[in-house]
Amino acid sequence: MTTPAPGDDPASRLIFALDVPDGEAARRWVDLLRQEVGLFKVGLQLFAAEGPRLLERLARDLPGRIFLDLKFHDIPATVAGAAGLLCDGVRFTTVHCDQGPKGLRSTVAAIAGRAAVLGVTVLTSAGPEDLLAVGIAPEYAADPARLVVLRAQLAQAAGCQGVVCAAPEARVVKAACGPDFLVVCPGIRPAGPRQAGDDQRRIMSPSQAMRAGADYLVVGRPIRGAADPAAAARSIVADMARGLASGE
Repeated sequence: MTTPAPGDDPASRLIFALDVPDGEAARRWVDLLRQEVGLFKVGLQLFAAEGPRLLERLARDLPGRIFLDLKFHDIPATVAGAAGLLCDGVRFTTVHCDQGPKGLRSTVAAIAGRAAVLGVTVLTSAGPEDLLAVGIAPEYAADPARLVVLRAQLAQAAGCQGVVCAAPEARVVKAACGPDFLVVCPGIRPAGPRQAGDDQRRIMSPSQAMRAGADYLVVGRPIRGAADPAAAARSIVADMARGLASGE
């Protein structure tokens, strides 16, 4: 499919993470933020609680504004079958680069242009010791950016439209894969104290991430935990705009 270019409005590039326990909570957040953000992320927690029916309702209500982030990771036939069933009305869906070229290619083929496929490179919660523990070669574990670029190039060669990576790696992915290859970045933290239990490690502020080359930012806890979530979203969008302006 043609890679969906990010819009000029910074708000259209902000993805709110619906990391909530049920559909009722998801609906409240959608009603509150639909004018403040561009897309809504449905992740594993919400999908496990509500299943495909909620995804279908959200996709009907918010056509082209759903980011399905289930990070598919299984044998190629299983991933392709599942991804092909769940991408109607979805703008982006994710598949783990760990499964290799065949799995990535089969997922892209199964979706057949109905959604943009993003390869998940290295989780933003992972540090060098985590990568070493799962058998990643020391030269890649010590420098996660090298592993991210390797996997981004693998995803691009397989037909993915972009990747999910930490914002500190956005610049090197753009350099390796070109300006039209989408980079979606979680692990975004506005300036100020971090919330207790925050497990993100490779992080940037919204303006830093946009200057680094991110196309879309995924933000959850800094908005959900704010006293005024809509105002927090607007503040993040304003910081994104500053980053875009300074990067021009």
